[in-house]
Amino acid sequence: MSEGNSAASIRPRRSVLYMPGSNARALEKARTLPADAVILDLEDAVAPDAKVEARDRIVETVKAGGFGPREVVIRINGLDTPWGPDDLEAAASATPDAILLPKVQSVEQLVTVGRRLKALDVPATTRVWAMIETPLAILDIKAIAAAAQDPLTRLSVFVLGTNDLAKETRAALVPGRAPMVGWLSLVVAAARVYGVDVLDGVWNQFQDLDGFKAECAQGVEFGMDGKTLIHPSQIEPCNIAFSPPEAEVARARAIIAAFALPENAGKGVITLDGRMVELLHAEMAKRTVALADAIAARS
Repeated sequence: MSEGNSAASIRPRRSVLYMPGSNARALEKARTLPADAVILDLEDAVAPDAKVEARDRIVETVKAGGFGPREVVIRINGLDTPWGPDDLEAAASATPDAILLPKVQSVEQLVTVGRRLKALDVPATTRVWAMIETPLAILDIKAIAAAAQDPLTRLSVFVLGTNDLAKETRAALVPGRAPMVGWLSLVVAAARVYGVDVLDGVWNQFQDLDGFKAECAQGVEFGMDGKTLIHPSQIEPCNIAFSPPEAEVARARAIIAAFALPENAGKGVITLDGRMVELLHAEMAKRTVALADAIAARS
């Protein structure tokens, strides 16, 4: 089971910013931004004639370190492209926190990458994130999520590629994302069964912060862990949206404390402040507190 499922090992992934690997200034800036994670991109953000140079720059940047508490992820090109196999080996040599695979739509893809990383003797601390951005991935999402149970795959996180999903299905990208609600919910459900974190897709109109905040709120309602971003201005509102509110954290601490009282030992249901509270609420409360504590530890 992946690290994303355990409250004890929870890692905040509220804001995850894409940074183009071909932009040296952007890569340097990635070390200072208040995002929980940065994705140094070799795929969509890099033109074909700049991919080799970008690959070398990203590897050098990651090896140099200096990212502090930020999770560092390298998105490679697909293994079926001219750059993909070399991207994978180069990314592996830098031992980032994770390698993001585009257009994952089968368990076999994850197994292939896992075997290659094992052959390269890459530490298990380098995880694998999977882009979910094709109709086939949605249709086979249970099997793909179940691959997280195999340590070989290193699968820890799903990253939704909503732009590509819209392109491949011809669905409209509209406020509220009604055409995609079923797909997004299915990904979250499969991920939760197998302990995989889920990151929402990007909001394209980065100057429309009201629309962005609304989509962040929707992502929280779906049960996602965070959102991928395309501009630094999106980081702060995203962090706020995916952080548990203070009142919720206080309530969670009160629930945990109440169940810990000797008179409540072994009880499945108790009364707290005039309201019935079940043991399942205590488990939810533990995750809320663990997330809040992990966020506070980053400050």
